Amino acid sequence: MAGPVADDPSLGEGPPRATVYGWAVFALSFGLLISDYMARQVLNAVFPLLKAEWHLNDGELGWLAGVVAVMVGLLTLPLSLAADRWGRVRSLTAMAILWSLATLLCAVAGSYGQMLVGRALVGVGEAAYGSVGIAVVISVFPRRLRATLSAMFLAGGIFGQVLGVAIGAQIAALHGWRTAFMVIGVMGLVLGAAYPLVVREKRIKALSGGGDGEAANAQPKASVRQLVSSRSVRLAYLGNGLQYFAAGALPSWLPSYLFRYYAMPVDKAGRVAAVLLLICGAGMILCGIASDRLSRGDPGRKITLAASFCVGTAISLTLALQLPPGPGQLALLALAMALVGGTGGPAGAMVANLTPLSLHGTAFATMTLVNNLLGLAPGPILTGKIADSIGLLGAFRLLPVPCLLAALAFLAMRSSYKADLAKLTAGS
Repeated sequence: MAGPVADDPSLGEGPPRATVYGWAVFALSFGLLISDYMARQVLNAVFPLLKAEWHLNDGELGWLAGVVAVMVGLLTLPLSLAADRWGRVRSLTAMAILWSLATLLCAVAGSYGQMLVGRALVGVGEAAYGSVGIAVVISVFPRRLRATLSAMFLAGGIFGQVLGVAIGAQIAALHGWRTAFMVIGVMGLVLGAAYPLVVREKRIKALSGGGDGEAANAQPKASVRQLVSSRSVRLAYLGNGLQYFAAGALPSWLPSYLFRYYAMPVDKAGRVAAVLLLICGAGMILCGIASDRLSRGDPGRKITLAASFCVGTAISLTLALQLPPGPGQLALLALAMALVGGTGGPAGAMVANLTPLSLHGTAFATMTLVNNLLGLAPGPILTGKIADSIGLLGAFRLLPVPCLLAALAFLAMRSSYKADLAKLTAGS
């Protein structure tokens, strides 16, 4: 997920008030973000069907899920920069068409290799949508609404994950997994084709009041070393990336876990997993709010809270996976899902506090890169490979380990955080 870019100086002050056109831009961009995550998550709902039809092992299934995050992590920064030069609207349209066509390719894939190529292309299409899409959205609203619009826009990722799993599972159960990919791919193509008909580059620039962005692009290049210059910011990247190992593995494998250990049919497993994903999204928001409120007057308290979310996830998972399948286990899994993404808020705030204002957009893009390459990509892949050796339950029982390592990384910041904050303040 992309981070806030509300402080990007190239965006200008925006219009004096929200307009009907601005809300139309938001609606289309929000719809495409939902399509983005539906295309990403539909695969997880049909894991059991693919496994049975193509005789795949869990390691191969893990690669189908993780390759999207690999491509996103590798290409977020270069494609975001390319979009600024080529045109954001044109770039977003091309991205949506690419990930939708790639989803249709998955629908007609005749082998595992073809499906893997299709999933990789989904990741290429989605790589920069979050960062570029949010820049378009907030540019057509007043500056005072940018934080609110950022949060609203990013919530589309959660809705997309829920819909991708729930709708994908339902369609797959009734009409087969190929139809699930087909429906979601066509939805993305329709939205992608409509986007440039409504969202116009010139009109966005006129509303935003921003310049051509060249001056904004120049400074981060000269100061990019500051993104990783302090010990504390490096540990913030590391801690959140490690925690996102579990945050990537659980959504990918929960439908399969429910299918195998609860004997749920594919459609029911998808619905239950969708509820757990909703709990994850609500937990991310509530943990962020709690972090802001409890850290007033003491910015360093965010470190303790982030570490607590990691430890809470580890404890909840450990207890849940010692119980037999049933209501008690599901309740503890729900608690783990509520906490597993909770570090995003405090870690994001710490990264913002530890980097210059002019570099916040690039700092969050860097955080996205680390989250994907350290957590969201290897989480599903390694969990699948381990599951081939000791079963999916055994693989799930190892997920508390990266959570505890994440807690240690956050706690290691305590010795340097305030000094690094003071150093940045003095330098600015």
